Amino acid sequence: MTRAVSVRLDDDVQRALRTLEASGLSRSEAIRKSILDAAAALRRNEALRAEVAVLEADEADRREMQEVASLMESLRAEG
Repeated sequence: MTRAVSVRLDDDVQRALRTLEASGLSRSEAIRKSILDAAAALRRNEALRAEVAVLEADEADRREMQEVASLMESLRAEG
């Protein structure tokens, strides 16, 4: 079921919408695509935050990262 939504667009959003429409998308397609893309980006960011939290909580992984960083620093050329 489709539902109509009314929004107020400021100048920046109107320019962005014109850019999307210039790419060949209809106004409705551009708005739908933008909403879906924004939601997908939020989901990716949430998944990445969760992954970072798991890695930060892994003491063995943190120790290994520090060991690798120390090794890399010892191999770095002086100067």
